[in-house]
Amino acid sequence: MGLMNKIGRWLAAYLEKPSGSIQPSTCTPELLAATIRVGDVLLVDGSSRISTAIKYLTQSTWSHAALCIADDSESIEPSSSKVILVEADVLDGIRTIPLNHYEHLHTRICRPVGLNTEDLENVTSFATGKIGHQYDMKNVFDLMRYLVQTPPVPNRWRRKMIVLGSGDPTRAICSSFIAQTFQSIRYPILPNIFFEKAKLPQSQAYCDEVLQIRHHSLYVPRDFDMSPYFKIVKPSLTKEFDPHTLEWDEYLRG
Repeated sequence: MGLMNKIGRWLAAYLEKPSGSIQPSTCTPELLAATIRVGDVLLVDGSSRISTAIKYLTQSTWSHAALCIADDSESIEPSSSKVILVEADVLDGIRTIPLNHYEHLHTRICRPVGLNTEDLENVTSFATGKIGHQYDMKNVFDLMRYLVQTPPVPNRWRRKMIVLGSGDPTRAICSSFIAQTFQSIRYPILPNIFFEKAKLPQSQAYCDEVLQIRHHSLYVPRDFDMSPYFKIVKPSLTKEFDPHTLEWDEYLRG
């Protein structure tokens, strides 16, 4: 292990420690486990130092992303310990973890639409094939700069300041790894869109809309939330929700 890698791991361990209060989950672990499906992207509102840096730079609540590769939706009593996620961890690299690792945090489920069984199998196969690859330590050094001294940069420029990794295909960060997984089946996240002259002479359209895949290293966790191709799934609303059945405390509390 090289000196820079050792320093990177030391910094990673430091950055993984909590930096503030935790935003609690808005649903029960059982409800979360019953809702999430294979292929879903779970966004996490983390509380570590590295999470603080990511949220500052991306101007978002979401600091981490993980991919569901095994759910427990068929069980009578779904358990978050049986739902399996794959993610890129700062210290352990790409690994699998149970959903209960994040059940105490504020999360969001982002679901790709229109994928068939074969697509989901290919997504799972691609993601699990990356297990064991290391986290890109260059990204750790990049994020560390913004914790030492927060630069007074306008919001619209902050994301462009992120230098996302070294480009080594055996290394990854959480969002780029998941973006690469969906790109392997040509599923859009936030593609570049441009227009070109219609190719077919009989076409009534003057232009064809063409999607251009962005490089996976350009993605951050909030892009799955912003994507028009991922549906936001809120566990409390997946079943019939009737606000008239809620019981309210009639007394206002100061």
